Amino acid sequence: MEDASSALPEAKAKELLKKRGILTTNFLVPHRTELENLPLSYPLAVKVSSPKILHKTEVGGVFLDVATSEELVARYDQIREKFPDADVLVESMEPNGPEVIVGLLRDRDFGICLMFGMGGVMAELYKDVSFRRLPISKQDAEEMLEETKASAFFEGFRGFVADREAVLDLLQKVSQLGMENQDLEQLDLNPVILRSKGYVVVDAKMIIRGS
Repeated sequence: MEDASSALPEAKAKELLKKRGILTTNFLVPHRTELENLPLSYPLAVKVSSPKILHKTEVGGVFLDVATSEELVARYDQIREKFPDADVLVESMEPNGPEVIVGLLRDRDFGICLMFGMGGVMAELYKDVSFRRLPISKQDAEEMLEETKASAFFEGFRGFVADREAVLDLLQKVSQLGMENQDLEQLDLNPVILRSKGYVVVDAKMIIRGS
């Protein structure tokens, strides 16, 4: 069961990912006075960022496709009013693309394991995922890509071919993150939007054990 008290704010989780060379959205946690001059292009996403809130959409803590500075200020104020103890994360809206999930979870019998599969709403609907115990090799990562329906994205689907090497690199970096952080209880990167070159982690949840 998830313990929200041990979760990191999304902004903090993404900062840790970026330090490891994992590609995320461009994001900021600005003060209200900084909203007029953000170095981000519209449209934007505006989210609550709090260790107490893991499921932001369900509590009305996410606004997408914010198109103007006036709307940005209004959405920022809405989040601050509804969640006065939380930060507000502002980030780039990413173009649509195929979505996968990458994660880590701690199993009582097998220890910490890596997960990969179809992402977005499909993650819960189909539960089409592959698992490996850590650490993984590149061969393990290759096999994980082949064991789910997401494999079609790397072979060519409706004229699109995802960047296989970039996702293999992502899996190995997430594996290393799990090996080097023994207090890490769970990590969910969902969705990860696939690109023909690279990928982008749109949402990140990270739970630390015993904190």
